[in-house]
Amino acid sequence: MDALDALLNRVSAPRLCEPAPDAAQRELLFRAALRAPDHSQLRPWRFLTIEGAAREQLGELFAQALPADASPEALSKARAMPLRAPLLVVVIARVQAHPKVPAQEQVLAAGCAAHGILLAAYVQGIGAVWRTGELAYNAQVAAGLGLARASRSSPSSIWARRNASCAYRSRWTWPTSSVPGRINAEVARVG
Repeated sequence: MDALDALLNRVSAPRLCEPAPDAAQRELLFRAALRAPDHSQLRPWRFLTIEGAAREQLGELFAQALPADASPEALSKARAMPLRAPLLVVVIARVQAHPKVPAQEQVLAAGCAAHGILLAAYVQGIGAVWRTGELAYNAQVAAGLGLARASRSSPSSIWARRNASCAYRSRWTWPTSSVPGRINAEVARVG
């Protein structure tokens, strides 16, 4: 599939099921994200993958972030939201003070990285959808995900499944050689 075909034909797949993309597919998703426009090579994005039982923990975090007078139905809905896909990729805009790159441009760059993930998913036959709701902007949710105040959950989650897994948190990177012209990206895996 060529690039124009992917750009012209990619669609969101809102109904997702197991299995999640495997390690090789995920590497391609994130390598594509790293090719996003990046003025001054600030890498103003971070990615957090959430899967397995960590999705239930995220649902609890969502429920706790609702107003105290939330209805039982709203609490139940919040708890179920992360269970709609086997893998969630939280795209985080990590805005940095810079004399030539305004904050808005950095948020847009993180959005472009998210778009790169969606395009790479489509090309690999992986169903994915970009979902954002008010909880993506919630301070309690951001703190529960370990985000610093300077970070903004770009506020998007990409939910993915392969067509045809906050138990722990660790940081890992791809070697610079695997993505020519880019510095390593920071990715966290939860689950």
